[in-house]
Amino acid sequence: QVRLVESGGGLVQAGGSLRLSCAASGTAFRGYDTGWYRQAPGKQRDMVATITADGTTNYADSVKGRFTISRENAKNTVYLQMDGLTPEDTAVYYCNAQGRGPAYWGQGTQVTVSS
Repeated sequence: QVRLVESGGGLVQAGGSLRLSCAASGTAFRGYDTGWYRQAPGKQRDMVATITADGTTNYADSVKGRFTISRENAKNTVYLQMDGLTPEDTAVYYCNAQGRGPAYWGQGTQVTVSS
């Protein structure tokens, strides 16, 4: 059983930064494609950034140039560095891991950006 635990969310002023972490247990992370998604109240869950097992990254247009996804396989952890935050980035952020089987999700961490 794969378990993902996000951390690092919180309240920050517009223009500020946060770094989210997602720690995986129950599996070796290196073989999984991973990503961060977010869901604002009343909206669908959208992809923010992904990083494949071989390190290829992809970003939503709305976060390009502001967010950076990275992974540290030795620590079974994926990160999301978020800079230049705006109120539009306010959402619950979820970590995702996809291997050959089902996708796994964390419980989410709240990010709130005040204007």
